[in-house]
Amino acid sequence: MSSGRKILGEERRTLILQYLKQSSDPITGSELAKKTNVSRQVIVNDITILKARNEPIIATSQGYLYLPQSGNDGIFERTIACYHTPDEAEAELNLLVDHGLTVKDVKIEHPVYGDLTASIMVSNRKEVEQFMARIRETNAAFLSELTDGVHLHTVSAKDSRTLDAAEKALKKAGFLLDE
Repeated sequence: MSSGRKILGEERRTLILQYLKQSSDPITGSELAKKTNVSRQVIVNDITILKARNEPIIATSQGYLYLPQSGNDGIFERTIACYHTPDEAEAELNLLVDHGLTVKDVKIEHPVYGDLTASIMVSNRKEVEQFMARIRETNAAFLSELTDGVHLHTVSAKDSRTLDAAEKALKKAGFLLDE
């Protein structure tokens, strides 16, 4: 907003939804804060309110994304079980995106909390690089470290053959958890 006017409440949340719906790329909280002349924390609160209203917004390491739930639109999804060390995470993600997959999330089964899921949303090497940089910058642990490397990924692709090829490559690389 060039006028410097602080956008208030519902008007701001409507604008946030509009920005997210119009963008195919993630938008950071800081970018949304600048556009509406409020703090990033206000944006975080607004996103929480919008999610509570069942708006399909996800937080990724690159920013917020609006993901409308409209059928599968020709996209095929699969959950795959993987196993590797933290040092191999980047290689695993690159292998998946190099095969044309989007890695939507990571899931683990925690002994106390049950199923834990975190959004990843990477589709290319640049996004993997940004995700890994964020992990390093924050010194964050991978969820899979809580389960000695065992985890699930929800992945999507344009067809099932692409999913099959990626799964075969994971097996060859030693990242696929054998049954």
